[in-house]
Amino acid sequence: PVIAELNLNSPILWTSLPTAVDLCGHLGESSVVYYCGDDFSALAGVDHDTVAQHESELINKATLIFAASKKLMDKFPKHKAHLLPHGVDVNLFSTPAPRAKDLPSNHRPIAGFYGSLSKWLDYEIIDHVANAMPEWDFVFIGPNELDTLMLPKLSNVHYLGPRPHHTLPSYSQHWDVSLLPFVDNEQIRACSPLKLMEYLAAGTPIITTPFPALVPYQEHVTTVGSANQMIWALDHARQLSNSPISVVEQESWQTRGNFVHWMLELL
Repeated sequence: PVIAELNLNSPILWTSLPTAVDLCGHLGESSVVYYCGDDFSALAGVDHDTVAQHESELINKATLIFAASKKLMDKFPKHKAHLLPHGVDVNLFSTPAPRAKDLPSNHRPIAGFYGSLSKWLDYEIIDHVANAMPEWDFVFIGPNELDTLMLPKLSNVHYLGPRPHHTLPSYSQHWDVSLLPFVDNEQIRACSPLKLMEYLAAGTPIITTPFPALVPYQEHVTTVGSANQMIWALDHARQLSNSPISVVEQESWQTRGNFVHWMLELL
């Protein structure tokens, strides 16, 4: 009925949720596109068996599949799947922004992170590093997705809560180092972190734990495998280079959109 009311003729059904496979064939669609942005088999709070069954059906029914990372690409038929990693709003994150007023202002170096405070952050490393480096301030921005806030309760650790997306350059351009302190799990191995691209566009030096999506950018980040390595990297932060804007100029959302538009025209 909704399709009729909208006067849609042979629409394309686009879904990023495997459970939407139940709609396939009921909307008069001409094609089915599956955009896979997560490894649902490793995602917390998901009925993995149910999702796996639905995803298998969706893969069979999909005309075209987009995957956010190379790791996700591995489970799809090569003739259907195309890599579609996250893009970045290059102008927003590269254009100089005023310093956020709620950043610590005690003239100490700042290491910052924004994103969900969830179980895939390495709180053990964060705790060790923050305790070992009282001369640094550590700033965390984003929603807390855990029952309790797992950040260490230290005077040099600042949890600012969520902030509107358009304000993030006012933070990432003005702290001294951007952090990506992830644990090594299946979800992180399959991810294409949007914040990595935004950190690169902001131009601030990046210190990160390793994960596969880093590979194209690894010469522009500092990768660490332990708390001691992160401490060393922060100690030498003044020697870390900023990422050139050319690294992400071809990774804009406009570029991603043009590719999707071209692929849809072929359906």
